[in-house]
Amino acid sequence: MDSGISASCTLEYLPFNNVVLKKLPLDTSEEPGSRTVSGACFSQVQPQPLINPTFVAVSGSALALLGLNAEEVLHDPLGPEYLSGSKVLPGAEPAAHCYSGHQFGVFAGQLGDGAVCYLGEVEAPGGQLVKGAGVTPYSRESDGRKVLRSSIREFLCSEAMAGLGIPTTRAASLVTSDLCVSRDPLNQGQRRPERCSVVLRIAPSFIRFGSFEIFHSRDEFSGRRGPSPGRHDIRAQLLDYVIDTFYPDIQRNHGDCKDRNTAFFKEVTVRTARLVALWQSVGFCHGVLNTDNMSILGLTVDYGPFGFMDRYDPEYVCNASDRRGRYSYRAQPSVCHWNLARLAEALGSELHASEAAAILDEFMPLYKTFYLANMRRKLGLVMRKEPEDHELVSELLRLMHNTGADFTNTFRMLSGLSCPVEGEEAVVVSLVVDRILQQCASLEELKVANMPTMEPCDLAMVFSMAQTNPAMFSLVADQPEVAHQLEKMGWLKELLSTNQDELRAKQREDWLRWVSQYRKRLARECDGASDLGTIQQERVHIMDRTNPRVVLRNYIAQNAILAAENGDFSEVRRLLKVLENPYSTQTEVEKDPEMRTKEGWRDENQTYIPYDSMPPAWACKICVT
Repeated sequence: MDSGISASCTLEYLPFNNVVLKKLPLDTSEEPGSRTVSGACFSQVQPQPLINPTFVAVSGSALALLGLNAEEVLHDPLGPEYLSGSKVLPGAEPAAHCYSGHQFGVFAGQLGDGAVCYLGEVEAPGGQLVKGAGVTPYSRESDGRKVLRSSIREFLCSEAMAGLGIPTTRAASLVTSDLCVSRDPLNQGQRRPERCSVVLRIAPSFIRFGSFEIFHSRDEFSGRRGPSPGRHDIRAQLLDYVIDTFYPDIQRNHGDCKDRNTAFFKEVTVRTARLVALWQSVGFCHGVLNTDNMSILGLTVDYGPFGFMDRYDPEYVCNASDRRGRYSYRAQPSVCHWNLARLAEALGSELHASEAAAILDEFMPLYKTFYLANMRRKLGLVMRKEPEDHELVSELLRLMHNTGADFTNTFRMLSGLSCPVEGEEAVVVSLVVDRILQQCASLEELKVANMPTMEPCDLAMVFSMAQTNPAMFSLVADQPEVAHQLEKMGWLKELLSTNQDELRAKQREDWLRWVSQYRKRLARECDGASDLGTIQQERVHIMDRTNPRVVLRNYIAQNAILAAENGDFSEVRRLLKVLENPYSTQTEVEKDPEMRTKEGWRDENQTYIPYDSMPPAWACKICVT
């Protein structure tokens, strides 16, 4: 949609229309503090101003979605106040969204925007939301503030995902201040003052699965209920708004209400399957895939304890608070399926029940189709599809796991393997395999990675059962979690009986074997082609546009955070420019000699660490909750 304004317009002239507040019930109570909000989808709020708000960084491409020019915004003396909600923009109507949700599998009742303020909707592709703008009726025991540390992570990852081409909410600006709050970043009882900061987020809508769960009756397990139980009239109103506004084709093509709603549910299912397939293909782990963190538009939303995998590990958990691994990398597709089932329950009689069940059954096949298509592109298999491709991908991932290979860098290096040409195979293969081996874990790292993660008492019980009750042990050992732990211990036993040289020799042998299979597949890819050079060039182009060179690894974000907490915002801005072009060979800012002089960008041996490097040893100590 055309914003109808030039890129040089000022903040004061943003064309707000705030349609959602006109279409959905609005709570106008001025009662202070946290409370249950019944019969409304939004509550009017007043953002709480920051002390001396200051820009940390802005995203030019995100601001352009609102018809704004980044340089003009940066030079606007009121820019930090407006974009942090400290000063309300003309035409804005600050509000907080009411939603519920299942958190870690349990219905949590009313949740809502506890630290978020909706500024309003602009006649452009995106609405606006300010995160960290103060207390709302949904803040519960919180002070409604976000700090610089978490705000930098959200700002950078929102734009990093956009750079990767993954559907996401956007982050237009990051503002910090001289106002401080007390936080315990590691949840270890060690509080410290941190600077209050605000991210301006942009999306067509922030309505989520949990928005439809406010009508939930009393939950049998948790005993909680939504704030508006049984208000099916508001549920229908919310559905009408969402479909009419964001799914106009579905609105036009279906006269029957239930048919329309079921078509809408199917489209949300397709978008969610496509989204999680993209996450898996870049090694992204969300960390808190509760139903209140799932976008109704199929966008990545709410960046908390996210993480991009370094060493490939299907059990990777990025959230230190997720002790049982509910939201592990491997679990993300099945969790999204589970969340869609909760959405179907929330929509209830608005859907054709049998059709909704059939749509849910289609989710995993859909996801697998999207995922395999992504992986084919990552491997440069673009000319033909073969049934064996699935096994080739599975074998690669199994090998990456066993050798502790870096997920991002390994895929990036595979473009160095071309369609087989007589006379040069051995040299090319050897060079690429040597480079991949440099991205693999050492013996000590693999030992640590394969230590059992079960509680010691549970593990002792399993071993005792193996000796005293073999029949019961065989039943327990078939359970996925126990089987996984036993598998890790078997691999650990092998590692304890080898040395680094023997391990590396075995890793090389295993990689040569897989590469041989891969090159046979590449030969069939090029079979019958008259111009191998053109095909190879196209393959590499697609691979290098699918396999990023740089992702927002935790240690990279941590370096930017440490610098910013010391008053130096230059690394946040520099990193933003790199993440906006994650597929490029090297950006201009990375060539800046000044980067090599920064102490924080060196490992324990005082060696400069590029953005596309494997993480330094200290990175494993970073804890994100």
